[in-house]
Amino acid sequence: MWREIRDREAGKTRPNSFKNRVSSSRISDLQLSNYKDVVSPHRGSINSLQVDLTEGRYLLSGASDASASVFDIQRATDFEGGGEGALIAKHKSLITIDKQHQNGHKFAISSAIWYTIDTGLFVTGSYDHYIKVWDTNSTQMVMNFKMPGKVYRTAMSPLATSHMLIAAGTEDVQVRLCDIASGAFAHTLSGHRDGVMTVEWSTSSEWVLVTGGCDGAIRFWDIRRAGCFLVLDQSQSQLGRRPPLLARSAVNKVSTSKALSKGQNLSVKPRLPQKKSGGGNGIKHSPIGQIPAKGSLKQRLHPGMLSSQDRATAHYGAVTGLKTTEDGMYLLSAGSDSRIRLWDVKSGRNTLVNFETARLQTSKPIQLATTQDSNLIFVPCMTSVKAFDVWSGKMRVTFRGHYEYVNCCWFSSQDQELYTGGNDRQILVWSPARLISNEDASPAEDQDNWSD
Repeated sequence: MWREIRDREAGKTRPNSFKNRVSSSRISDLQLSNYKDVVSPHRGSINSLQVDLTEGRYLLSGASDASASVFDIQRATDFEGGGEGALIAKHKSLITIDKQHQNGHKFAISSAIWYTIDTGLFVTGSYDHYIKVWDTNSTQMVMNFKMPGKVYRTAMSPLATSHMLIAAGTEDVQVRLCDIASGAFAHTLSGHRDGVMTVEWSTSSEWVLVTGGCDGAIRFWDIRRAGCFLVLDQSQSQLGRRPPLLARSAVNKVSTSKALSKGQNLSVKPRLPQKKSGGGNGIKHSPIGQIPAKGSLKQRLHPGMLSSQDRATAHYGAVTGLKTTEDGMYLLSAGSDSRIRLWDVKSGRNTLVNFETARLQTSKPIQLATTQDSNLIFVPCMTSVKAFDVWSGKMRVTFRGHYEYVNCCWFSSQDQELYTGGNDRQILVWSPARLISNEDASPAEDQDNWSD
């Protein structure tokens, strides 16, 4: 570590490279924290966790006892003496909304998310068929949406500047978009044949929504158009990983320089031959999700609306978890068939990455998490959380600390810390090992770092 710091000071290592090395080192040493403790006020299983996207300071949790809580994970409420003179920072809830609140939920909260612009609002979805928007400062409900069934998952786009839509997956077959600006439903997305367990916004476009249903289908929607434009099919596959954007741009620069050296005129582009339709009209090839201006009805339909592709499935069973990579080029999915798959978003194909065997929950949605560079994915696997290499599928680390099933996890890229919640009503913090003061404890004596 000191050698890397000296290389950084001498200019031998670039700032981004140094940052990535330190982050990777810290992530590889994650273990149950002995100096930081989130004191859970919940009396039911933890179903949802999220750290706010603006400050990276406040943790929001939702539980099956119909309560939601907010914690300050940067500033401890108080300290408690630990072993060998170490102090344990206790982070107690700043606010808690439960059944006793006049506008509180009546049944389990399945999803709790922050408003993406600031921490002044947060959103909760519940099995009582309601999605509620809360004011953080006054702890009062400011908006209420009545859904047709149990709410499994809610999501807001982290990129949105033109809309304030909450995507909701419920036990109804339709995906509904709730507009905070107007307090009404914007529109519904029809296509799934069973309830929608999970929803995820694209990290590359504010208009693209991804949904996973109990029918085993994963659908891509452009919310500005009718119908989904892509349905993922597990039988359609491709090998290999697309080169990163920087590498591709470098290749383009090399080819451009070669062309200039040969004296070619780059301003004149060769014209590709166009196919002719029956009426003699030229039809240009359009990317997925865009409707050609002319042509037959079959060509004007979105690919996801064609009968041959509409019944495609991504998993043998319900899709229980979705997570897009940071660059938006890949999608990770988990299903009740205990399979984890990596999809190329552009082609819509299964990349055939073979993730090592893992048992996943089948009865409820799970919340996946990835590191900032999207090289690791954290997956709740029954009573543990497993970290897999996204590109090879190999399991890197297994986190054991919960006594019962784990439902959700959230990775904080700011502190390189992992937060997990489960049916044992606990919120556990996993921190880099080098920051833990009690380094002399033998892992062989106490593998989960939790039992006395």
